Amino acid sequence: MSDSRVPRRRRFLVCEPRHFAVQYAINPWMQPDVRVDVDLAQEQWQALMSAYRAHGHTVDVVEPAPGLPDMVFAANSAVVVDGRVFGALFHAPERRPESTHYDTWFKAAGFDVHRPEAVCEGEGDLVWTGRYVLAGTGFRTTREAHREVQEFFGHPVISLTLVDPRFYHLDTALFVLDDDNVSYYPEAFSPGSREVLARLYPDAVLATLDDALAFGLNSVSDGRNVFIAPQAESLATTLADRGYVPVPVDLSEFRKAGGGIKCCTQEIRS
Repeated sequence: MSDSRVPRRRRFLVCEPRHFAVQYAINPWMQPDVRVDVDLAQEQWQALMSAYRAHGHTVDVVEPAPGLPDMVFAANSAVVVDGRVFGALFHAPERRPESTHYDTWFKAAGFDVHRPEAVCEGEGDLVWTGRYVLAGTGFRTTREAHREVQEFFGHPVISLTLVDPRFYHLDTALFVLDDDNVSYYPEAFSPGSREVLARLYPDAVLATLDDALAFGLNSVSDGRNVFIAPQAESLATTLADRGYVPVPVDLSEFRKAGGGIKCCTQEIRS
């Protein structure tokens, strides 16, 4: 079945983890007294970049700024649909300066950037499916931002409520496989949101708690190849059975800050 899955070349924006560290705690994964191995983080990040390029994807890099250890998590900086950029207004004051650096990059690259009025954390909580935006709320991005996103893009926005603080962003609990399907961990969502997802995606690939805790849902798919944490073994097996090709990339050092593959990857859809 994997031969019937068609990959689509993507353009990604990333940020080197030159200043990556855990200096504060804004999610349950972050423990400031836990040391980050910066050399290992660099090695793991480079492996992800190599995997993307090996599969034909384009990678653009924004310059990291000193004093912004979470800037490596490029997905939170914006959501880009049809060449339009909806920027970020971070919930945590420690991360708010990141927006200026990403906005500068987008503008230099020829994009106009919309500055949100409500708290909004980019692709961390806003997942473009090709038809509409799945929008997470409960811990970071607000429902007011969901309305703002719909007005800006003119695409339907479907609000989903997250209920487990370990899965504080939508991209830790769900990712898009292709234009027709997603993978998610049901218990990360409120009962009503689970019903919505079940109606929208009756054939979704459901993940276990172990898969989710391994950041297996913080994955990136090009429609065929799924760049996934190797620790999410059960999910990788299920994906392979469904015709996708798992591409294991270990970003375990970034889990100390509550991040993974998708967190480090912003998709630019022109």
